[in-house]
Amino acid sequence: MSQTAETPATEVTREAVLQRAEAMLPILRERADMAEEQRRLPEITVRDFHDAGLFRIIQPKRVGGYELGYGMMYELGAVISRACASSGWNVSNLACHHWMLGMWPKAAQDEVWGKNNETSDALICASVIFPAGKARRVDGGYLLSGYWPFCSGIDPSDWNMLGGMVAPDDDHPDVEPRLFLVRKSDHELIDTWFTSGLQGTGSKDAKATDLFVPEHMTVSGNDIKGGPTPGSVVNPGALFQVPVIAPFAYVLSGTPLGIAQGVLEHYVGGMRDKVANYSGNRIAELQNIQIKVAEAAASVEAAELIMRTDCDESMEIASRGVAPDLLTKAKYRRNGAFSANLCADAVDKVFKMSGGGGIYSRNPISRAFRDIHAACAHIAFNLDVAGTTYGRIALGLESDNKTL
Repeated sequence: MSQTAETPATEVTREAVLQRAEAMLPILRERADMAEEQRRLPEITVRDFHDAGLFRIIQPKRVGGYELGYGMMYELGAVISRACASSGWNVSNLACHHWMLGMWPKAAQDEVWGKNNETSDALICASVIFPAGKARRVDGGYLLSGYWPFCSGIDPSDWNMLGGMVAPDDDHPDVEPRLFLVRKSDHELIDTWFTSGLQGTGSKDAKATDLFVPEHMTVSGNDIKGGPTPGSVVNPGALFQVPVIAPFAYVLSGTPLGIAQGVLEHYVGGMRDKVANYSGNRIAELQNIQIKVAEAAASVEAAELIMRTDCDESMEIASRGVAPDLLTKAKYRRNGAFSANLCADAVDKVFKMSGGGGIYSRNPISRAFRDIHAACAHIAFNLDVAGTTYGRIALGLESDNKTL
C-alpha cells in the first residue's frame, strides 16, 4: 500500500494534500505534452499520484484513505488542472470511485481492497451511464451486457464501475438502475479516444456480453441517492451519505475551474509588460483588456464560490443522516453546470484577448481552450439538461431525472 504520508492516513489534512499537489505542478506542466501524445495518464504520473496519496482523498479511513470532505474532489482537481487538465480530470475521477465503493456492500469493498487492505491502491474507473448497459437477474447475481463510452482513466485501473438497467421480472416489476463492479480484464476495451481536448484522459470505451456479476458486486441506484447506504455498516461517516448523482458535477468541476484559474494567471502575468505588435502600445493600458480581465476573474471566483457552497451544504445535510430534498438535488445539478460554464466563459474571454498568439499549439491558452470545451461537453455540465430538471421541479412538475 503506497503511502507517502509520514503520519497515519487519519491525520492527513486537506492543506497537506493540496500542498503536495501544488508541488507537482511544474513537472505536470512539463508532462502535459506527454499525456496528450500517449492519450492517457502517463504511468510515471500515476506513480507520483499514488506516492502523494492523491487518490486517497475521499477513500474510507479504515482502508488507509483520508476521508476528507466531499469538496476535496473539485479542490484537488482544480489544483492539478492548472498544470494539466487531463491529469486533473483523471485524479478526480479515480479518487471519486474510492468514495463510491465505500457505499457498496463490505464484500465488494473486500474484493477490491483486500480483507487486510493489501490492494487498497487498486484504481477503479467508471462509466455511470445506466442506459448503456442491460442486465437480467440470474441465480447469485446478474448477466450484464452493454457498450459504455468515456471510461476515463481505464488504463491504470484494475476495475470498472458500469451502469446498467435491470430488466423487470416476476418479483421486480420495475426497471432498476444499478451499478456493476467488474474487473477490467473481464471485459473488452475499445480505443476510441482520439479527441480535440482532454486528450490525456484515456477515456476509452468498454464492452461486455452476458458478463456474470455476483450480487455483492452491485449496488442499486436507489441506494445511493443520499443517506445511509449498504456500505454504512463499515463506513458510517457523513461523506458516504452524500448522494452520488445529484452533486456529481462537483466530482469533475475542478477541471474547468483549474483550467480557468491557470489560463487567467498565465495571461495576466504575461501581459503586464507586453506591447501590441501593430501599435507598440502596452496591452495592459488598453481599457477593453482591463474590463475583460475583471469579468473573467469575477466569473472564476463566482464559480469557485458556488462549488464550495454546494459541497459544504451537501456534507452538512449528510451529517444529519438524511438526503437532500428533490429541489436541492436539482439545484446541485443546475449549479454544477452553471459554475463550469462560468469557467468556460472566462477562458473564452482570455482566448479572444490573446489574438493571433492564442492559436499556436505552443501557447498554453490554446490547450486550455480545447480542454475546457471538451470538459464542458460532459452531460453534467449541460445547463440546458440540468436547467430543465430544476425548472420542472421548481414549477411543480415531475422530475425528468429518475436517478436523483
